[in-house]
Amino acid sequence: MTTRRSILIGTAAVAGAALWYLFRPDALVISKTVSEPLAAENHVMSSHAPSMAQSGSAMTDSHAEPAKVSSGRFHTNAHKTQGLATICRLEDGRRIVRLTEFATSNGPDVRVYLVAASDVQGEAAAKQAGFVDLGALKGNIGDQNYDVPADLDLNRYRAVSIWCRRFSVNFGAAPLAEVM
Repeated sequence: MTTRRSILIGTAAVAGAALWYLFRPDALVISKTVSEPLAAENHVMSSHAPSMAQSGSAMTDSHAEPAKVSSGRFHTNAHKTQGLATICRLEDGRRIVRLTEFATSNGPDVRVYLVAASDVQGEAAAKQAGFVDLGALKGNIGDQNYDVPADLDLNRYRAVSIWCRRFSVNFGAAPLAEVM
C-alpha cells in the first residue's frame, strides 16, 4: 500500500507542477508596473547650442518630441484593458509602439501584437487578419515601448492587441487612427 501511495503522491505532484506551469495562476494576482521613458530618454545634446565660453552659461539639452504617427484607445475584450497606444517615429527614424496610462490583467505569455485589421474584437480576428509579434508585455500596468520592424507597412497594420499566446485570447485592443 505504501508503494501505491507513493506513486499516487508523486503523480499528483508532477501533475500539479505541470498545471501550475501551464496556467500560471500566480500571474493572475501579481501585477508588474513599468515606467519606461519615451524612446529611452531621447535627449541629445544640440549641436547648435552655444558653447559655455560664448554664452557664459551651460549648454542645454534638445528635447525633440517624437512624431506621433497614429494613436488609439484600448477597449476591453477578454480582460479589462485600458490606456492609449501610439505609434511614434523617433528622431533617428525608428518607430515604436508606446503604451501610456496602460492597465490590463496579468497572465502567462502575454504579447503585444500589431494586427493587419482596423480593430480586433475577438480571438479569431488577429489570426485571420495577420499580425506581427512585437514581444512580451513588459508589465500589465504602466508606460512602455515596443520596437516596430523597420520594413513593416504601417498602412496595413491598424490595431494593437494585447494577446495571450498560450491560450489564444485577446485581452484588449486599440484601433489606430492617423494623427493629424
